[in-house]
Amino acid sequence: MNPDRTHIAPPNTFALSEGELIALQAQAAQALGLPDVHFYDALSDGSAAPGLAVIPAGTFEYGAAPEETAPDEERPRKAALIERSFAIGVNPVTTEEFEAYARASGWEPREELLWLSGRMPVIDVRQSDALDYCAWLSSETGQHYRLPTELEWEYACRAGAATAYPHGDKIGPDEAVYNVRKELDAARSQSSHPVTSRMARCGVMEAGKLRPNRWGLFDMPGNVWEFTASPWTRDHMSLPDRPQAGGPQAVVTKGGSWFDGPEDCRAAARRRRLESELDINLGFRVVREV
Repeated sequence: MNPDRTHIAPPNTFALSEGELIALQAQAAQALGLPDVHFYDALSDGSAAPGLAVIPAGTFEYGAAPEETAPDEERPRKAALIERSFAIGVNPVTTEEFEAYARASGWEPREELLWLSGRMPVIDVRQSDALDYCAWLSSETGQHYRLPTELEWEYACRAGAATAYPHGDKIGPDEAVYNVRKELDAARSQSSHPVTSRMARCGVMEAGKLRPNRWGLFDMPGNVWEFTASPWTRDHMSLPDRPQAGGPQAVVTKGGSWFDGPEDCRAAARRRRLESELDINLGFRVVREV
Protein backbone atom coordinates (compact mmCIF):
# COMPACT_ATOMS: atom_id res chain seq x y z
CA MET A 1 0.00 0.00 0.00
CA ASN A 2 1.23 3.50 -0.79
CA PRO A 3 2.07 5.10 2.59
CA ASP A 4 0.84 8.48 1.35
CA ARG A 5 -2.67 7.01 1.04
CA THR A 6 -2.91 5.59 4.57
CA HIS A 7 -5.11 7.10 7.24
CA ILE A 8 -2.28 8.43 9.41
CA ALA A 9 -3.33 11.86 10.66
CA PRO A 10 -1.55 14.58 8.66
CA PRO A 11 0.73 16.76 10.80
CA ASN A 12 0.05 20.31 11.92
CA THR A 13 2.48 22.16 9.66
CA PHE A 14 2.43 25.24 11.94
CA ALA A 15 4.06 23.12 14.66
CA LEU A 16 6.97 21.93 12.51
CA SER A 17 10.44 23.41 12.21
CA GLU A 18 11.93 24.34 8.85
CA GLY A 19 13.92 21.11 8.78
CA GLU A 20 10.85 19.06 9.63
CA LEU A 21 8.84 20.77 6.87
CA ILE A 22 11.53 20.01 4.31
CA ALA A 23 11.70 16.40 5.53
CA LEU A 24 7.90 16.10 5.32
CA GLN A 25 8.03 17.19 1.69
CA ALA A 26 10.79 14.66 0.92
CA GLN A 27 8.83 11.88 2.62
CA ALA A 28 5.74 12.71 0.55
CA ALA A 29 7.74 12.61 -2.68
CA GLN A 30 9.27 9.25 -1.71
CA ALA A 31 5.85 7.81 -0.82
CA LEU A 32 4.56 8.88 -4.23
CA GLY A 33 7.46 7.16 -5.99
CA LEU A 34 8.91 10.44 -7.27
CA PRO A 35 12.68 10.85 -7.63
CA ASP A 36 12.76 14.32 -6.03
CA VAL A 37 10.50 16.91 -4.42
CA HIS A 38 10.82 18.92 -7.64
CA PHE A 39 9.98 17.27 -10.95
CA TYR A 40 8.31 17.88 -14.30
CA ASP A 41 6.29 15.95 -16.83
CA ALA A 42 7.22 15.68 -20.50
CA LEU A 43 5.03 17.06 -23.26
CA SER A 44 4.30 14.97 -26.35
CA ASP A 45 7.22 16.55 -28.23
CA GLY A 46 9.63 15.67 -25.43
CA SER A 47 9.94 19.19 -24.03
CA ALA A 48 9.32 19.92 -20.37
CA ALA A 49 5.99 20.91 -18.87
CA PRO A 50 6.14 23.49 -16.04
CA GLY A 51 8.32 22.49 -13.11
CA LEU A 52 6.41 21.16 -10.10
CA ALA A 53 6.99 20.81 -6.37
CA VAL A 54 5.40 18.19 -4.13
CA ILE A 55 3.22 19.70 -1.41
CA PRO A 56 2.70 17.22 1.46
CA ALA A 57 -0.62 16.63 3.17
CA GLY A 58 -1.08 18.45 6.46
CA THR A 59 -3.17 20.82 8.53
CA PHE A 60 -2.81 24.58 8.86
CA GLU A 61 -4.81 27.74 9.47
CA TYR A 62 -5.86 30.02 6.65
CA GLY A 63 -6.88 33.66 6.76
CA ALA A 64 -5.46 36.53 8.77
CA ALA A 65 -4.38 35.91 12.35
CA PRO A 66 -6.35 37.82 15.03
CA GLU A 67 -3.37 40.12 15.70
CA GLU A 68 -2.74 40.69 11.98
CA THR A 69 -3.83 43.99 10.44
CA ALA A 70 -6.14 42.85 7.65
CA PRO A 71 -9.53 43.57 6.04
CA ASP A 72 -12.64 41.64 7.06
CA GLU A 73 -12.61 39.62 3.84
CA GLU A 74 -9.60 37.70 5.20
CA ARG A 75 -11.33 36.71 8.45
CA PRO A 76 -11.92 34.66 10.51
CA ARG A 77 -8.80 32.53 10.60
CA LYS A 78 -9.89 28.91 10.31
CA ALA A 79 -8.27 25.50 10.61
CA ALA A 80 -8.12 23.39 7.47
CA LEU A 81 -6.98 19.95 6.40
CA ILE A 82 -5.14 19.23 3.18
CA GLU A 83 -5.92 15.54 3.11
CA ARG A 84 -3.82 14.47 0.14
CA SER A 85 -0.49 15.57 -1.19
CA PHE A 86 -0.48 17.44 -4.50
CA ALA A 87 2.04 19.12 -6.77
CA ILE A 88 2.03 22.81 -7.68
CA GLY A 89 4.01 24.90 -10.11
CA VAL A 90 7.40 25.99 -8.80
CA ASN A 91 6.77 29.26 -10.65
CA PRO A 92 3.75 31.00 -12.09
CA VAL A 93 3.20 29.80 -15.66
CA THR A 94 5.62 31.70 -17.87
CA THR A 95 4.97 33.30 -21.23
CA GLU A 96 7.12 30.75 -23.07
CA GLU A 97 5.29 27.88 -21.37
CA PHE A 98 1.92 29.31 -22.33
CA GLU A 99 3.11 29.95 -25.88
CA ALA A 100 3.67 26.20 -26.36
CA TYR A 101 -0.06 25.78 -25.77
CA ALA A 102 -0.83 28.77 -28.01
CA ARG A 103 1.10 27.25 -30.93
CA ALA A 104 -0.60 23.88 -30.48
CA SER A 105 -4.13 25.25 -30.10
CA GLY A 106 -4.11 28.36 -32.30
CA TRP A 107 -4.74 30.62 -29.31
CA GLU A 108 -3.65 34.21 -29.94
CA PRO A 109 -3.29 37.18 -27.59
CA ARG A 110 -5.33 40.26 -28.30
CA GLU A 111 -3.30 42.71 -30.38
CA GLU A 112 -4.12 45.74 -28.25
CA LEU A 113 -2.93 44.10 -25.00
CA LEU A 114 0.57 43.76 -23.60
CA TRP A 115 2.31 40.44 -24.23
CA LEU A 116 5.60 39.49 -22.64
CA SER A 117 8.17 36.83 -23.56
CA GLY A 118 10.46 34.15 -22.21
CA ARG A 119 10.46 33.48 -18.47
CA MET A 120 8.19 36.39 -17.62
CA PRO A 121 4.92 35.25 -16.01
CA VAL A 122 2.13 35.08 -18.55
CA ILE A 123 -0.32 37.99 -18.21
CA ASP A 124 -3.44 39.24 -19.99
CA VAL A 125 -5.12 35.84 -19.91
CA ARG A 126 -8.57 35.04 -18.56
CA GLN A 127 -9.33 32.29 -16.08
CA SER A 128 -10.88 30.32 -18.96
CA ASP A 129 -7.54 30.54 -20.80
CA ALA A 130 -5.80 29.19 -17.70
CA LEU A 131 -8.30 26.32 -17.50
CA ASP A 132 -7.82 25.54 -21.19
CA TYR A 133 -4.05 25.51 -20.66
CA CYS A 134 -4.49 23.03 -17.80
CA ALA A 135 -6.68 20.82 -20.00
CA TRP A 136 -4.02 20.90 -22.72
CA LEU A 137 -1.30 19.95 -20.24
CA SER A 138 -3.46 17.07 -19.05
CA SER A 139 -3.89 15.84 -22.62
CA GLU A 140 -0.19 16.22 -23.40
CA THR A 141 1.10 14.46 -20.29
CA GLY A 142 -1.63 12.01 -19.33
CA GLN A 143 -1.75 13.61 -15.87
CA HIS A 144 -4.48 15.75 -14.28
CA TYR A 145 -3.63 19.47 -14.23
CA ARG A 146 -5.93 22.16 -12.86
CA LEU A 147 -5.92 25.46 -11.00
CA PRO A 148 -5.35 25.43 -7.23
CA THR A 149 -8.16 26.13 -4.82
CA GLU A 150 -7.75 29.11 -2.50
CA LEU A 151 -6.94 26.75 0.39
CA GLU A 152 -4.33 24.83 -1.62
CA TRP A 153 -2.72 28.05 -2.78
CA GLU A 154 -2.45 29.52 0.72
CA TYR A 155 -1.23 26.23 2.21
CA ALA A 156 1.49 25.96 -0.42
CA CYS A 157 2.44 29.62 0.01
CA ARG A 158 2.74 29.39 3.78
CA ALA A 159 4.78 26.16 3.71
CA GLY A 160 4.18 25.83 7.44
CA ALA A 161 4.46 29.54 8.25
CA ALA A 162 1.86 30.93 10.66
CA THR A 163 3.29 34.41 10.05
CA ALA A 164 1.95 37.03 7.64
CA TYR A 165 4.54 36.18 4.97
CA PRO A 166 6.30 32.89 4.17
CA HIS A 167 9.47 33.95 6.02
CA GLY A 168 8.09 36.09 8.84
CA ASP A 169 5.90 39.09 9.61
CA LYS A 170 7.85 41.43 7.31
CA ILE A 171 8.84 41.22 3.67
CA GLY A 172 11.43 42.96 1.53
CA PRO A 173 12.24 43.37 -2.17
CA ASP A 174 14.61 40.39 -2.03
CA GLU A 175 11.59 38.15 -1.37
CA ALA A 176 8.83 39.54 -3.60
CA VAL A 177 8.17 41.88 -6.52
CA TYR A 178 5.80 44.54 -5.17
CA ASN A 179 5.34 48.29 -5.32
CA VAL A 180 7.78 49.63 -2.74
CA ARG A 181 6.31 53.14 -3.13
CA LYS A 182 2.90 52.11 -1.80
CA GLU A 183 2.43 52.49 1.93
CA LEU A 184 1.63 49.42 3.99
CA ASP A 185 -2.07 49.50 4.87
CA ALA A 186 -3.21 45.91 5.19
CA ALA A 187 -6.54 46.86 6.78
CA ARG A 188 -7.67 48.73 3.66
CA SER A 189 -10.05 46.79 1.45
CA GLN A 190 -8.30 46.70 -1.90
CA SER A 191 -9.75 47.84 -5.21
CA SER A 192 -10.30 45.19 -7.86
CA HIS A 193 -10.13 47.63 -10.78
CA PRO A 194 -7.80 46.26 -13.44
CA VAL A 195 -4.48 47.86 -14.22
CA THR A 196 -4.09 48.66 -17.89
CA SER A 197 -1.01 49.48 -19.92
CA ARG A 198 -2.37 53.02 -20.18
CA MET A 199 -2.20 53.40 -16.39
CA ALA A 200 1.19 51.94 -15.56
CA ARG A 201 4.33 50.55 -17.07
CA CYS A 202 4.44 46.82 -16.47
CA GLY A 203 6.79 45.92 -13.61
CA VAL A 204 6.67 42.12 -13.94
CA MET A 205 9.98 40.37 -13.22
CA GLU A 206 11.30 37.12 -14.68
CA ALA A 207 9.98 34.20 -12.64
CA GLY A 208 12.16 32.38 -10.14
CA LYS A 209 14.70 35.12 -9.39
CA LEU A 210 13.94 35.87 -5.74
CA ARG A 211 13.93 33.88 -2.50
CA PRO A 212 11.72 30.76 -2.55
CA ASN A 213 9.63 29.57 0.36
CA ARG A 214 10.51 26.48 2.42
CA TRP A 215 8.96 24.13 -0.12
CA GLY A 216 10.92 25.69 -2.97
CA LEU A 217 8.15 27.80 -4.54
CA PHE A 218 9.02 31.10 -6.19
CA ASP A 219 6.91 34.22 -6.60
CA MET A 220 4.06 33.10 -4.37
CA PRO A 221 4.17 36.58 -2.82
CA GLY A 222 4.24 39.33 -5.43
CA ASN A 223 5.01 39.60 -9.16
CA VAL A 224 1.49 38.75 -10.44
CA TRP A 225 -1.83 37.96 -8.81
CA GLU A 226 -2.77 34.34 -9.52
CA PHE A 227 -6.15 32.94 -10.44
CA THR A 228 -7.50 30.17 -8.23
CA ALA A 229 -10.39 27.80 -8.93
CA SER A 230 -12.36 29.18 -5.96
CA PRO A 231 -15.39 31.46 -6.35
CA TRP A 232 -15.24 34.70 -4.38
CA THR A 233 -16.64 34.88 -0.86
CA ARG A 234 -17.08 38.07 1.18
CA ASP A 235 -15.13 36.47 4.03
CA HIS A 236 -14.23 33.03 5.30
CA MET A 237 -17.71 32.43 6.75
CA SER A 238 -19.82 33.43 3.73
CA LEU A 239 -21.14 31.36 0.84
CA PRO A 240 -19.70 32.05 -2.63
CA ASP A 241 -21.05 35.07 -4.49
CA ARG A 242 -23.51 34.25 -7.23
CA PRO A 243 -23.05 36.03 -10.56
CA GLN A 244 -25.90 37.88 -12.17
CA ALA A 245 -27.71 35.88 -14.83
CA GLY A 246 -25.36 35.56 -17.79
CA GLY A 247 -22.61 37.47 -16.00
CA PRO A 248 -19.08 36.36 -15.13
CA GLN A 249 -18.27 34.62 -11.85
CA ALA A 250 -16.19 36.52 -9.32
CA VAL A 251 -13.19 34.43 -8.25
CA VAL A 252 -10.40 34.54 -5.67
CA THR A 253 -6.93 35.61 -6.75
CA LYS A 254 -3.93 35.38 -4.47
CA GLY A 255 -0.39 36.62 -4.10
CA GLY A 256 -0.26 40.37 -4.72
CA SER A 257 1.67 41.89 -7.60
CA TRP A 258 4.30 44.33 -8.81
CA PHE A 259 1.64 47.07 -8.91
CA ASP A 260 0.36 46.58 -5.34
CA GLY A 261 1.84 47.24 -1.94
CA PRO A 262 3.51 44.71 0.41
CA GLU A 263 0.28 44.08 2.33
CA ASP A 264 -1.09 42.25 -0.70
CA CYS A 265 1.85 39.84 -0.57
CA ARG A 266 0.66 38.41 2.75
CA ALA A 267 -0.37 34.74 2.58
CA ALA A 268 -3.88 35.60 3.78
CA ALA A 269 -4.40 38.43 1.27
CA ARG A 270 -7.02 37.80 -1.39
CA ARG A 271 -8.48 39.86 -4.20
CA ARG A 272 -11.83 39.68 -5.95
CA ARG A 273 -11.48 39.44 -9.73
CA LEU A 274 -13.84 38.34 -12.48
CA GLU A 275 -13.17 35.12 -14.35
CA SER A 276 -13.28 37.13 -17.59
CA GLU A 277 -10.73 39.78 -16.53
CA LEU A 278 -7.51 40.42 -18.41
CA ASP A 279 -4.78 42.40 -16.68
CA ILE A 280 -1.06 43.08 -16.76
CA ASN A 281 -0.67 42.06 -13.13
CA LEU A 282 -2.73 38.86 -13.29
CA GLY A 283 -1.54 35.34 -14.15
CA PHE A 284 -1.75 31.82 -12.71
CA ARG A 285 0.11 28.68 -11.70
CA VAL A 286 -0.93 25.08 -12.07
CA VAL A 287 -1.66 22.17 -9.76
CA ARG A 288 -0.97 18.60 -10.83
CA GLU A 289 -2.68 15.82 -8.90
CA VAL A 290 -0.45 13.08 -7.59
